[in-house]
Amino acid sequence: MKLKQLAAAAAAVVCLAATACATSTTSADPTSGAPAAGYPVTITNCGKKYTYTRAPSRVVVMNGGSVAEVSSLLALGLGDRIIANAQSYGASEVPGRVDAIAKLPTGGIKLNDMMDIPREAMIGLAPDFVISTYDGGFRAESGFATREDLAAIGANTYSPESTCGDVGTVSGTPSIEDSYRLLRDLGKIFGVSDRAEKLVADAKAKVARIQQQVAHLPKKKAMLIIPGMAMGSEFSSVGAKAIWNDIMAKAGVENVFAGASDQMFANPSREQVAKADVELLIVVNYMSKDPAADAARLFDEFPQWDAAKDRSFVVLSDSIYLGPSNDLAIDRIAHVAHPEVF
Repeated sequence: MKLKQLAAAAAAVVCLAATACATSTTSADPTSGAPAAGYPVTITNCGKKYTYTRAPSRVVVMNGGSVAEVSSLLALGLGDRIIANAQSYGASEVPGRVDAIAKLPTGGIKLNDMMDIPREAMIGLAPDFVISTYDGGFRAESGFATREDLAAIGANTYSPESTCGDVGTVSGTPSIEDSYRLLRDLGKIFGVSDRAEKLVADAKAKVARIQQQVAHLPKKKAMLIIPGMAMGSEFSSVGAKAIWNDIMAKAGVENVFAGASDQMFANPSREQVAKADVELLIVVNYMSKDPAADAARLFDEFPQWDAAKDRSFVVLSDSIYLGPSNDLAIDRIAHVAHPEVF
């Protein structure tokens, strides 16, 4: 997911954060003239209402350390609407997704120090729809075009409802329902709700089948770590509170560090990691040359883990975050954690 130094690393999972949204109500009309068939539609986003008289055709996707938004657009068949995309991750469980993202236009933009699109460059793109990973992507103090700036040039704005707050914060209980909401919101905005509902229904059916297969089994205990995203101490990127807990639970797995922090990362000490009951290691591939080698290194360091004795690990990438592919993460985790039922 796009780099941003410390903010980028935290933002790589900011798609999972959720805080209270603003309460004011405004309306931004991205076009003029008569509404297209099926329009107008109104979306409430982060406490404000946005009216669309037709499907957006000049879409800009900000970075923010996510691929949830660009991946959702691609899953909905809307890649041709994107005039500038700043999101990338370099790995995906979806065949062809990495190449598809790489082929999207970037708008020729020189990104700022946060590896994102600064205000003047954004205005110069003349978008009619701008997606930010979180609401902070529209803050003037960070050098970004505000929602008001963009409304003034006829552009509507959106960030996933689960990420209306600050980068790195988590409130509520993140779940794959947040991913479904993102798809449904975009489906409504672009007039392709039928596609969105099909994606959601297919994912739900797959997840339900997996849950049924593992429901009678004891939950395996897992540790999730993102080796390429350490932000200080060696274990600062051990997962705590985020969407991955719901993903694990649906795969018949329990995050041993889920309750260690109310933030996305637990940041345990080496001693705490050594004492943890780890039956499954989940390695999230973020800019890693060899995720399997990352797992092997941890097994060598902590041979007392059952996971180390069994060499039990799974490598995931974008499917573990907010986005259209959580069912793939659930499937892969379940197959490794409970191979006896598959």
